[in-house]
Amino acid sequence: MEAIALRLKPQQDLKGELDDFVSKQQIEAACILTCVGSLSAANLRFASQPEGTVLSGKFEIVSLTGVMSMHGSHYHISIANSTGRTVGGHLLKGCSIYTTAEIIVGILPQYRFRREYDSASGFRELAIEPIASPNPQNPLS
Repeated sequence: MEAIALRLKPQQDLKGELDDFVSKQQIEAACILTCVGSLSAANLRFASQPEGTVLSGKFEIVSLTGVMSMHGSHYHISIANSTGRTVGGHLLKGCSIYTTAEIIVGILPQYRFRREYDSASGFRELAIEPIASPNPQNPLS
């Protein structure tokens, strides 16, 4: 695994910037290793809800997790307000960085992540494809 550090700045869109990053870098498979930062607005889709909910205020990013690919990504986030009340859900566009977002991304060169429709869930779900190693003596190379 290769790790890459990113820093997002005020008013950048968290999901938009992550999606742009994997697209521009032509990343086949990656994951969020860690993230700290803050938001000035959030747009989350809560469990079993068809639409996102927009939240206004200042929020700390408590956690961000996800799988990333130029073929489609999937992120979940937890945020806390000034009283510590924490909510989490599916990250949507519309999450604006307040002061910073410091993110470490793990690149997984041995895989290709795609999104395929799953009739059981009704959603485009993760499809994992191994990529052949260029060095058969070292399958992690």
